[in-house]
Amino acid sequence: MIDTPLFLSSADVFRWLSRFINLEQGQTPNSFRPERMEIMTALAGHPEKSAPVIHVAGSKGKGSVTGMISSVLEEAGLKTARYLSPHVTEYRERITMGDKFFDESLYLEAGNELRAVAETLTDKSKNEYRLFNADNGGGEGPTFFELLTLYFFLCARQGRCNAMAVETGMGGRLDPTNVVDPLVSVITVIELEHTEFLGNTLAAVAGEKAGIIKPHRPLILAEQSREALEVFTKTADSRESPLWYFPDLAAIKNLKVHQEGTDFTLFFKKPGERAVPLELSIPIPGHVQAKNAGLAVLALKAAFPFIDGDIIRRGLKNFKLPARFERIRDDPPVIIDGAHTPKSVELCVNTFTSLYGTGGVLIFGCAAGKNAEAMARLLLPCFSRVVITTPGTFKVSEPEQVYGIFTRILQSQGEEPGSVVFIKETEKAVRFVLDQSREQGLPVLGIGSFYLAAEIRAFAAAGRRFFDE
Repeated sequence: MIDTPLFLSSADVFRWLSRFINLEQGQTPNSFRPERMEIMTALAGHPEKSAPVIHVAGSKGKGSVTGMISSVLEEAGLKTARYLSPHVTEYRERITMGDKFFDESLYLEAGNELRAVAETLTDKSKNEYRLFNADNGGGEGPTFFELLTLYFFLCARQGRCNAMAVETGMGGRLDPTNVVDPLVSVITVIELEHTEFLGNTLAAVAGEKAGIIKPHRPLILAEQSREALEVFTKTADSRESPLWYFPDLAAIKNLKVHQEGTDFTLFFKKPGERAVPLELSIPIPGHVQAKNAGLAVLALKAAFPFIDGDIIRRGLKNFKLPARFERIRDDPPVIIDGAHTPKSVELCVNTFTSLYGTGGVLIFGCAAGKNAEAMARLLLPCFSRVVITTPGTFKVSEPEQVYGIFTRILQSQGEEPGSVVFIKETEKAVRFVLDQSREQGLPVLGIGSFYLAAEIRAFAAAGRRFFDE
């Protein structure tokens, strides 16, 4: 029979949850059944309704926008439950209050409540978690991400939070987080991603992301391609949702990107709006982070108009998020970033080279199905040495094929592929890169996957010898 003792630690809860991992390691059509999430939230007494929500989707920047919103709400005195994915060092990073963990006792109480809900779905004769009503739940057991999302809502309710900042996992329309009825929905810039599930065109991907737009609730929208903007505009119109399109309402000026972060001025252009410019700073370098902050500010103004410029300024200045152009060593600098799409990689490498120049060392690994060729063409001209490795073990990857892509591109350009090295074992690759960096005084960028960033960061946190000063 299924074990029923109470959990003794949050680590126990996440070990139990890991038994259900099937969404992030390999989706099937039944991985996306919103009816299952609706059944489970109803069984739990609708914890997703326990506090007002800002809901964030998009292809890139959604984690940063969610984190910035949370940081400002905390600064405003609101206990804010923050839901992000993936984690970098440990699972608790996905479910926090602001940028801090909940009390351990709360993770336990919510975990026991979660398992009680799951066990109401148990076919004890088969020792399986299954939804009995196949018409509603597909006759399949809950997925890891469904249960994790429910766990977040239970933690928020147990913590008596009075706001939630919620990032989607993938897509939007079928995402487990889409059970919320948010004050506002936010959609960051989109690009082709997860095409096997979201579609092969920007219009198709936009259609999935647009699924989080709720009737009569404002949509805060980042600048988009014409094709995607048309989808979002039509969806917002059909649902009578006010559209707050960033390029029409605000502008970023006086941008300064430096090694300690990004400074800029946010101007408002909406007619009738009290257009007092905000002088803002974020402790993460990058033009894109200024855009993310602008989007977060519009969402906050729509959802919580009482929040003033001073609160916004302090909240953004205190914003923290791992693996977003995070410097984990200073001399020579080592930067890790979770960018894993061509556009996000382009933005990251542009920031890296503007601050540290070209000719550094790159360690790269990406999950299977990513556009490794497009990323390789962006990265190869900027580094003197490239190391291809496995981006951790959580997701399926094909590092040998990625190595082949990088070397073929060099050969097609008449260059020797010797500057690209393949080291399959992640730890060995990191050690090699750090040794090269120290011997030659070269900066390092680790990119291509949050899971690779997590591996590098974990080595740093463990105090491995190559990070000793």
